[in-house]
Amino acid sequence: MAAPAREQAPRGAERFVARAAAVTAMLTACGALFGLVRDQTIARLFGATGATDAFLVAWTVPEVAATLLIEDAMALVLIPAFSLALSRRQAAPAPAVQPERSQGAGDPVRALVAATAPRLCAALAGAALLLALAAPWIVNLLAPGLTHPALAVDCTRLTALTVLTFGVAGYLSAALRAHRSFVPPAAIYVAYNLAIIGTVLAVGDRWGVRAAALGVAAGSVLMILVQLPAFSRTVATWPRARTPRSRPRLRPFLARRRRVPRLRGAAVPLGLAVLAPVALFTLTRQAQVLVERFVASSLPPGAISHLNYAQKIAQVPMVLSLMICTVTFPLVARAMADGERERARRRVERDLYLAGLVVLVGAAYVVGYAPTLVELLFQRGAFDADDTSVTASVMRVYAIGLLGHSLTGALVRPFFSVARPTWYPALAMLGGLLLTTAVGVATARHWGVYGIALANALGITTSAALLLRGLSRRMIPLDVRRMGAGLGRLVAAAAVASAVGAVAAHLATASLAAAAYGLCLVPTVFAAAALALRAPEVADLLGSAGGTARRAAAHAARRLPGRAGRTPAHSDTPPDSHRGDGPAGDHLAGHRDDPHRQAAPRAANTSRDPDRPGRAPRTRPVRDDAAPRPPRRTDPHDH
Repeated sequence: MAAPAREQAPRGAERFVARAAAVTAMLTACGALFGLVRDQTIARLFGATGATDAFLVAWTVPEVAATLLIEDAMALVLIPAFSLALSRRQAAPAPAVQPERSQGAGDPVRALVAATAPRLCAALAGAALLLALAAPWIVNLLAPGLTHPALAVDCTRLTALTVLTFGVAGYLSAALRAHRSFVPPAAIYVAYNLAIIGTVLAVGDRWGVRAAALGVAAGSVLMILVQLPAFSRTVATWPRARTPRSRPRLRPFLARRRRVPRLRGAAVPLGLAVLAPVALFTLTRQAQVLVERFVASSLPPGAISHLNYAQKIAQVPMVLSLMICTVTFPLVARAMADGERERARRRVERDLYLAGLVVLVGAAYVVGYAPTLVELLFQRGAFDADDTSVTASVMRVYAIGLLGHSLTGALVRPFFSVARPTWYPALAMLGGLLLTTAVGVATARHWGVYGIALANALGITTSAALLLRGLSRRMIPLDVRRMGAGLGRLVAAAAVASAVGAVAAHLATASLAAAAYGLCLVPTVFAAAALALRAPEVADLLGSAGGTARRAAAHAARRLPGRAGRTPAHSDTPPDSHRGDGPAGDHLAGHRDDPHRQAAPRAANTSRDPDRPGRAPRTRPVRDDAAPRPPRRTDPHDH
C-alpha cells in the first residue's frame, strides 16, 4: 500500500494546485476587472491632466506599500516562516489532549503570531504617522516639476493610512496562504477596488480627485475585514473555555499571552537579518516606478497619467501569470523547509514555464489589440482620442518587458524560501534599476514617454536574467540553457500571434467585437506556433485539457437517465467489465477472447459483495472459475 500512496501524493498536490489556482485566477481576474473599472471611472471623471498626475504621485505611497507589505516582502518573509512553524508543529509529538495542541503556548504557529503581530502593527502605525507629517517633502522628492503640489500633498496624507492597513492585510494574507487558504487573500483587491469606485462616484463631484485618495484609504480597511474571519478560524486559535458554561476571562488570557516564548534558538528565525534583504529587494523593484514618474514629471502634463494607464493594462497578463507562483510558493517553501531540493526544483521549473506561457499569450494580445483595448476601456469623457493613441503606443513598449516582470516575480520566491538571508535578489534588482535610470534619462529627452517605457522593459529583463543565473548557481540547480531555449520558443510564438492579432485588429471596425474575437484568435495562433516550434509545456497542457474534457464527458455520460446505478438490460456483461468503468474494464480490454480471464473479475466482484453497504452477504462460496475443473462423470441412465 505504500507504493500507491507515494504515487498518489504528487497527483493530489497537482490537483490541489489546480483547484487553488483556478479559484485564485477567478478572484484575481475579478480584482483586475474592477481595477480597470476603477481606472475607467477616474479617467472618465478627471481625464489625463495635472490633477490626475498629482493623485498618481500620491498613489505612489499605496503602490509601494502594496508591493512591500502584501505582494512581495511580507509574503516572502512570512510564508516561509509560517511554513517552517507548521513543519515543526507537525514534527512535534502530539500531546495527550488534542484540543490543547493548538491552544498551548508551545505551539510554533501561535508563538510566531504572538511574537510578530504586535510589533509589526506598532511599527507600521508609526511609519504611517511619519509619512503623513512628511508629505510635502515626499511630494517634492518624487515629482519636483509637478503643476499641483498642494493637491498631491493632500492626497498623500489620505493615502498614508495604507502603510498600516496594507501591512496588516499582508500579514493576514501570508498566514492564510501558508495554511493553504487562498480564497480570502485573493479577494482583497476586489474589495479594495470596489471601495475606490464607490467613493469616487459618491463624493467625486465635491472632493475632486481627492475622493480617489479617500477611496484608497477606505479600500485598505476592507482588505483587513475580508480576511479577518478566515484568519481567526484558521490561524489564530485562541484559548477557549474547558467547559461549555464557563466564560474566558481577560486577565488569564493576557497572562497566557505574556508567557508565549520568543522566537529564539530553535524557534522560527525571523529578524532584521531576514527582513532587510527582502525589503531592499522590494524597494529596488518598486523604485522603477519612482524613477519613471520622477523623469516624466519634467515632461508635458499628462505624461505620468499616460504611463500609468498603459502600465495598468499591460500588467494584467503579468498578474494572471503570477497567480501560479502565488499558489505554489507555500509548496516550494515547505519543500525547502523539509530539505527536499529536488521536489522544489521540479516545482520551480514547471512554474517558470507556465508563468512564461501565460504572460506571453497576454503580451501577444496586448501588442496586437493595444489601440482597441485603450479605446474600449478609457476613451470617454475627458479621455480623448489623442490620449488613446499615446497610451496604446506606450502599452506596446511596456509589453516588451512583461516576460521579465513575470520571471522576476517567479524567480525571487525560491531565494527567500529558506531561513538564511540572501542579498543576491536585491543586488540583481539594483543592477536592473541602474540600467532603467540610465536609459530613461538618456531617452526621455528625445522619445518622451516611449523612452521611459523602453527603459523599464530593459531594466526588468536584465534583472530576470541575473536572477535566473543566480538561482541556478546558488540555490537550485536549474538547466539555464534548456530553459532559455524553451522560453525563446515561447517568445517566437508570441511574436507570431501578436502580428496576426495586429492585422486582424486593423481590419476590424467595431472595438468590442474585435477585442472579443482576439481573445480566441491570439491564443489559437500562439498554440499552433508553439506546437510547430516544439515549445515546452504547450503539448502537455493541451493533452491535459483534452484528458480533462474526456473525463468530464464520460462522467456526464454515466449520469444520463437510464445509466445511473444500473446496467442496460440488453448487456450480457457485468457492470465492471465495461471499458472505462474501473480497473476490471481495463483488465478485460486486452483479454476479451479468454473465457478464464473474463471469469476472474466476475468472481472478484462477487467476493466484494459482503463488504458493500446495503447489500446482504452471499452464502454461496465463490468459485475460482480460472482453476481447471475436474471432468464430469456421465451416467448411462442419464438422458
